[in-house]
Formats: sequence, C-alpha cells, structure tokens
Amino acid sequence: MSSPAATAPGGPARLASPSSSAAPAPAAPAAAAPLEPLKGGALVLGTIALSLATFMNVLDTSIANVSIPAISGDMGVSPSQGTWVITSFAVANAISVPLTGWLTQRFGPVRLFVLSILLFVIASWLCGLAPNIGMLIAFRVLQGLVAGPMIPLSQTLLLSSYPRAKAGTAMAMWAMTVLVAPVAGPLLGGWITDNISWPWIFYINIPVGLIAAAITWSIYRSRDPGPRKTRLDYVGLGLLVVWVGALQIMVDKGKELDWFNSPQIVALAATAAIGFAFFLAWELTEEHPVVDLRLFGRRNFLMGTLALSVSYGLFFGNVVLLPLWLQQYMGYTATWAGLATAPVGILAIILSPWVGKNVSKIDPRKLASVSFIGFGFVLWMRSHFNTQADFATILLPTVLQGAAMAFFFIPLQAVIFSGLAPERLPAAAGLSNFARITAGAIGTSIFTTVWENRAILHHAELAESVGQGSTAAALALGQLGAGGYDAAQSLATINRMVDQQAYTMAANDLFFVSSALFVLLLVFIWASKRVQGGAGGAGGAH
Repeated sequence: MSSPAATAPGGPARLASPSSSAAPAPAAPAAAAPLEPLKGGALVLGTIALSLATFMNVLDTSIANVSIPAISGDMGVSPSQGTWVITSFAVANAISVPLTGWLTQRFGPVRLFVLSILLFVIASWLCGLAPNIGMLIAFRVLQGLVAGPMIPLSQTLLLSSYPRAKAGTAMAMWAMTVLVAPVAGPLLGGWITDNISWPWIFYINIPVGLIAAAITWSIYRSRDPGPRKTRLDYVGLGLLVVWVGALQIMVDKGKELDWFNSPQIVALAATAAIGFAFFLAWELTEEHPVVDLRLFGRRNFLMGTLALSVSYGLFFGNVVLLPLWLQQYMGYTATWAGLATAPVGILAIILSPWVGKNVSKIDPRKLASVSFIGFGFVLWMRSHFNTQADFATILLPTVLQGAAMAFFFIPLQAVIFSGLAPERLPAAAGLSNFARITAGAIGTSIFTTVWENRAILHHAELAESVGQGSTAAALALGQLGAGGYDAAQSLATINRMVDQQAYTMAANDLFFVSSALFVLLLVFIWASKRVQGGAGGAGGAH
C-alpha cells in the first residue's frame, strides 16, 4: 500500500534525501515497508488511545484560560502575569514540535509517543503541586516540551492504522479531538475551578495519560521500527529556541512594556528577527537540518500550512477572547463561560465523519472554503453583540461554529500532506503543527493586547461623551441617586458601565476583523494545487 505514495509525482529520489537524516541509503526500503492496517478491536482501541492522548494535549492549551483569575489570586500575582501559564506552555510546545522528525528516528515513533505521554503525565502532576507562579511556569514549560511530538505522531500512527481508502475517516477522528478540545477546555476548566480547585485541571491528565499510554504500547509496540542513530543539528536547535522564544516573549510582554517604546521589546524584536534569519540560512544549507524547511518548496505544503496557521491563530485568539469578555464584563462565572462555548462540539462531532468520508471525493479546497466562510459568518454574528446579549444570543453563533470546525482540519491536512512520501510525514506533521501552535500562541497575545487597546480608545470616547453633561448621563446619575448611591458611588457605577460598553465594543471590533480575515484567507486555499485523490494524498502515510 506504500507504493503509490512512494511513486508519487516527484519520485522517491527527490524526496528521500531531506527526510532521512543520517540514515544510510540501504535503509530506504525499510522506511518505505508497508504496515498492515489494524482491524477489529485493535483498530477501535488504537484510535481511542491516540485520540485520548491528543485530546489531553490540546485540552491543556485552553483549560487554564478560565482559571487564570483563580490561579493569579492564589499565587498573589496579576492576571497579566498569570497568562504566562498559557503562553509558557505554547512557546515550549512550539519549540519541541518541529523536532518530531529527528526524535522519531532517534527513538522510534511508538516509543517516542508513549514516552511523551508518560512525561506529560509527570509534568501535569508537578504543575498541580507547584507552590508559586515561578515553579508553575517552569513545570508548564516542561509540559510543553515533552508534549511536542504527541500531536504529529498521533496523526502518523493513526494514518498507519487505517487502509489508504479510509485515510479521511482517520483524519476525521483526529480532527474532532483537536478541534473540540480547545473549546471543551474552558468548560471543564471552569467547572473544576468553581467546584474543586484549579490544580485539578492538571491532575485530570494523570489517569487519561496512563490509560492512553498503556493501550498504545500494547497495540503499537510491534509496529515500531525501532531507533536509528542520527545526528542532531545542535546549531539549528539553538537558533530555533532563540528566535521562537524571543518572538513569543516580545508579543506577550509588549502590552505591559508599551511595545517599541521599551528597549527590552526592541531587543527582543531584533533577537527574533536576526535569529530567524540565521535559522533560515543554516537550515536550508545544513545536510541534516533539525527542521526540514525544504518542505515549504512544495506549493501545497506552503499554502496549506499558511492557511492552517493563520486561521488557527484567528480561531484560538477568539477562543481565548470570548470567555474573558463573558467573565470580566458580562458577569459570567467560569462555569457559565465554559457552557457558552462548549456546544461548538455538537455539529463538529456530527459533521466531521461525513467530511472525512467525502474528502477523497470532493476537492478539499472546496471543503476548506466552507469552513472559512462559515467562520467568517459566525464571527460577523458575534460582531453585533451588545451588553444586553442574553445567553441564547451568545450561544447561537457558538453552535453554528461547530459546522465550520468540522470542515477545517481534515481538508487542510489533505492539502498539506498531498504527494508526500511516507518517510517525510513525521517531519511534515511536526513542521505544520509547529506553525499552527506558534500562530495560536501569538494570536492569543495579539488578541488580548489589541482588545485592551481598543477598549481604552472606546472608553475615552464614551467618557468624553458622558463628561459633556449628556441627557443619558444626567438620567443615570439621577436614577442612581434615587437608589441611595452617593456621588462617588454613582460615578464609579457609571464608569463600570462605560468599561463594560468599551470592552464589548472592542471585542466586536476584533470579531469583525477576524471575520474579514477568514474570507481573505481563501486566497491561500485556492493558491494550492488540486489534490489528486483527495485524502489519498494524506494517505500516503501507509
């Protein structure tokens, strides 16, 4: 079943050299040897185990979102410092994901996947025990580092478990976990924070991880080709750590330090830019690069990864923004903020199997276009929210967003993986997920910064209007006075109302811009070439 992929356009001779690190030429046939698809109970259990591990991993990118106020309060730090709990995981994860290709050869895919799960469980346990914010951030960095290979390897192991004709179904199973988990995170995190305590958002990973690791090892250990000696590109790895770390710290601290008015931000920006330039130059000329940037020479990989990463940055920025607005300015508890976002999984779960089944029959670019137009429509609906929006009004676009999510990952993965030889898939999955995760982390920082800046602008405009002795202001002061408020209390109440309005207007600005950007991103999708055989391109994994 591997021969169609091995003889894909471009031929194995052109594809083999960048993908096989230090492996000698005779190893090529072994790398391309087909694996029989799993059957019956082994297939079901294998899919469940891989999905559980993926769900646990992705859940941790968002489960802390609604718990930041509680964590910050317990640790005695500001909410802005508390957001490092989110971004530290994302930065570390983004750095380790592109190492998947090299680590897979060094340890073997199954050994690496199981080891990654077990280390993730240990890191989660340490996060729950952390006595202060510094230790919590350190353990979150560890958690992000060990989590890196899990998502790319879950894709490749899942694809190897199914017949090539059912690659779309395999990707549908994978996509449901990746898309639903970030939305389930706030719901679960909110409930745990309100009803138990925030350390349990990390402790719940322990039983899930142990079960996933045990099942995966029992089913897949006989399918592991074993480790191969391969040289690590230490220079490339060091440059990767420098520029990704500097970039994320710059974006995350920019708001607090007044952006480029701060010498620290200027220094971080220069470090990121110079580090990235050296990283590109080194990796494109290194014989055994830590990240196979030559993949970007393939049009479908380039356009598909651009569409996936930028759109995921928009998606994840909105995933973070909505519960923050609901909790801080609409009076929602963490639990109710989670409930307002959770129903997005309904249509995603219902429609994802259909998309997976039909991605080989319908042009994936058309399916992905449905997703982007759907996201654009949902965010346009949200751009009309106001401070009187009831729960049903907030819930409707959330439910509809599930349909857009169902059409998101599966077609884009089909485009990204199309035409790739089997041995290049771990590196391709690692690199595309690196771009996606980095974009998600940057999207979170940009959205929170722009939201606050736009809110300050709207607050100033509203305050100026109120300060001019408007009829509405006089009426509000009169009503508050009649209710027993003194002058100071009345002004504080009005300021709170202005704040609520300003932050709602700022959220609407971001929803509207996101809507327009999703539509513009259709250019990337249609700049890719038509995928021959739809999901079969992705199915080259086996």
